[in-house]
Amino acid sequence: MSPSALLAFALILSVGVATPGPTVLLAMSNGSRYGLRHAMVGMLGAVTADVVMVALVGLGLGMLLDASETAFVTLKLAGAAWLAYVGVRMLLSAGGPAAAQALEHATPDRRTAFLKSFFVAMSNPKYYLFMSALLPQFVDRSHAIAPQYAILAATIVAIDVAGMTGYALLGVHSVRVWKAAGEKWLNRVSGSLLLMLAGYVALYRKAAN
Repeated sequence: MSPSALLAFALILSVGVATPGPTVLLAMSNGSRYGLRHAMVGMLGAVTADVVMVALVGLGLGMLLDASETAFVTLKLAGAAWLAYVGVRMLLSAGGPAAAQALEHATPDRRTAFLKSFFVAMSNPKYYLFMSALLPQFVDRSHAIAPQYAILAATIVAIDVAGMTGYALLGVHSVRVWKAAGEKWLNRVSGSLLLMLAGYVALYRKAAN
């Protein structure tokens, strides 16, 4: 893989990360509700999912989803349901003072934060199809494939961490500036966007071959 190809790949990913997706919204919400340290545990779950996705693409999962309508629909509906669940939980956390006080004493443990972000990252079948189409374009088949996929995975992780950290800090500072109102506003926006993404995933159809 040439340096120019890796740079092109990084630029494409950077544009995608700049647009808020499920893991970015979750990082921002975690930052606003629990602080940067807790948000970073969630980021670890998200980037672990990135590595798993790259491995699955290398093993041909993207081609399986493209070829099997049953596998695609099953993953699509499961992913949409999970995104909707997380979105509803965010909206509920933006409720009145009693709800906020209850949630304040119910900060998720690290394992829960990790798994929540991991499954949110793994819940979008369109991402599998996108990666299965994109990654092979940057792999030189005349050289060993595994090290190249490892480099691509490391690039994805680095860019995702940078993007999620930026949004998590936005969440942290919004609460410092706007206090409880800022946290509620962020949770309402993030929850609503996640519900919209859930609907989009549920209605998404593969392009005709």
